[in-house]
Amino acid sequence: MEFNLTFFALGIPAAIIVGIAKGGFGGGPAFVGTAILALFLPPATALGVMLPLLMIADLATLRPFWRKWDWDASKALMIGGIPGVLLGAALYQVADAEVFRVLIGLISVLFVAFQLARRHGVFASNGRPLSRGIGLFAGVVSGFTSFVSHAGGPPAAIYLLSKGLGKTQYQATTVLAFWAINAMKAVPYAFLGVFSADTFKAGAYLLVPILVGCAIGVYAHRALPEHAFLKIIYTVLLLTGAKLIYDGLT
Repeated sequence: MEFNLTFFALGIPAAIIVGIAKGGFGGGPAFVGTAILALFLPPATALGVMLPLLMIADLATLRPFWRKWDWDASKALMIGGIPGVLLGAALYQVADAEVFRVLIGLISVLFVAFQLARRHGVFASNGRPLSRGIGLFAGVVSGFTSFVSHAGGPPAAIYLLSKGLGKTQYQATTVLAFWAINAMKAVPYAFLGVFSADTFKAGAYLLVPILVGCAIGVYAHRALPEHAFLKIIYTVLLLTGAKLIYDGLT
């Protein structure tokens, strides 16, 4: 891995965006960092760089939302996340890098489509919370998509939206659930060779930017509307996702 101008010009903004998303906006858009890094790094390297940073961001944002979560919802997502992570690990062993590049691109584009559908009420709550079984299934899908692209947010969001949680309780629930899911991913990542001296060195360079982003995100969650930030994120994800799909297929 080369720590050149491209790395810092794209990596530092990506880390700040990830921190803001983790600290204040449900963590869903946080995988934009992986998508950006995958533009100039092998997908596995991008995943390896981001996971320790996400775990640090989880710890940094856990305290401000301590015990404000919905425990039953968090538990369902965490339990379901275990087989989801194992499925992701199984795919990693048989798929090549371009498959993961396309997967990250597709998930990026589908994430934007999901958010647009959500904004237009497609996933609006009908007043009846989804069952615990659906929560477990959402955890499985979240664990899988989180393993292959750090993008477990949408499946979890569909389940959590049905619960009618307030903004802070929703944020706290996602922080707790993905703190656990990200921790689960660390062991198979290590055994599969995703981590290396270079990924840890890259993470060290991006540590301060992601912590700055977390602090901004916690403040923004309490003080600012999310619309402007999310519009920027969705635009970046759409363009980045399209580029990754093109690169992976060609």
